[in-house]
Amino acid sequence: MVSDSRTEKTDISGDVAETLIIDAGYEMAHRTLIPNDRDKIIDQCNKHSEPGKCVIFCGGTGLGKHDLTVETIEPLLDKKLDGFGEAFRRFSWDEIGVASIMSRAIGGSRNGAIVICTPGSPNAVSVALERILLPELSHLVYEANR
Repeated sequence: MVSDSRTEKTDISGDVAETLIIDAGYEMAHRTLIPNDRDKIIDQCNKHSEPGKCVIFCGGTGLGKHDLTVETIEPLLDKKLDGFGEAFRRFSWDEIGVASIMSRAIGGSRNGAIVICTPGSPNAVSVALERILLPELSHLVYEANR
């Protein structure tokens, strides 16, 4: 989770992500709460982008001046999955209507890992993981390592 306002006790979105990942049969290797800090985001991406892994950044994707997850991660990607953000906005439309245009969710690959950036609300994390990422994750990881 990327946030300046959440703590480990109030990281409900992280709890949602962890539950969904484990329930889908995947291992949660690492979970951390980091501030909206470019260097710390890059450090986490570098540290965990390994072949066969998936790195998920929840939060820091809004329009606020402190939201810089997208600007930080996007240049690090080897390949961008435009369809991830498009699908996220499409499914979000059903949930929140026109406000879905504010989503800057992105996905891609880096060093054989899948890297995903979702908004930080519990509902956004649920939509991104349940409806898009987890059903296709094995195939995404396979393709990123061919």
